[in-house]
Amino acid sequence: MKSAFISAASLIALGIMTAQAPAAEKLRIGTEGDYKPFNYVTGSGEIKGFDYDIGQAVCAEMKVECEWSTHEWSGIIPALQSGKFDVMIASMAVNEERKKQVTFSNPYYFNAMHFIARKDLGIQEISKEALKGKVIGTQSGSVAVDTLKDYFPDNEVKLYPSLSEVFLDMDSGRLDMVLESQMALSDWLAQDSGNCCEFAGKPFILDAAQGNAMAVRKDSGDLAERLNTALAAIIKNGTYDKIRQQYFDFDIMVRPVNASAYLK
Repeated sequence: MKSAFISAASLIALGIMTAQAPAAEKLRIGTEGDYKPFNYVTGSGEIKGFDYDIGQAVCAEMKVECEWSTHEWSGIIPALQSGKFDVMIASMAVNEERKKQVTFSNPYYFNAMHFIARKDLGIQEISKEALKGKVIGTQSGSVAVDTLKDYFPDNEVKLYPSLSEVFLDMDSGRLDMVLESQMALSDWLAQDSGNCCEFAGKPFILDAAQGNAMAVRKDSGDLAERLNTALAAIIKNGTYDKIRQQYFDFDIMVRPVNASAYLK
């Protein structure tokens, strides 16, 4: 009887301890999943890329469990606002309009824009004269859209839901040029489908550009501060740079030349 009593007591104590043990905090992260090399979905359905690796490192530093999901770019801010996920890590460029809708973390990189052009066009420098009559493509909702409106208002601009669709039309000859992230373009140019094209001109960044950052809802309490603390920690301990070197052989924290100084 004594042995049975001890066994039962042990089970009860174990049950109490289990009930009291706090469950690991789960951080739901949303990304696009169609923006190589930052975020993309593999053939087996896994989310990969620079954004993913940075997110995983931040979660590890915060000691929380990451749960990832993908969302169409044009609706990714509404998806965050509606609570479909808690943090957006999708290479979103910070600007004043977006800051009205979400709270951003500190930037985790600066992403220069760059033009690519079909090789047979022979475009070396970027100017209104050099681009006269050229059909330019980019992803709808990206900061490149406003740049083209501001500096190349006379050109025909085609907008696409995803960058992969932009590349398909570039490869097929339905576009003359593309303006987008230098890093995403570099990844595509390294592939066989990118043999048609080359960089044109120099990389640049919008005058008001504030970098690319993680985003949370306005009512997320101290979550943005916690993300900043974790980001600073992985930068200090070298984890950030180890991840960066897997994708880029140049410093992505360096701010490039301003658009107004280049696209005159």
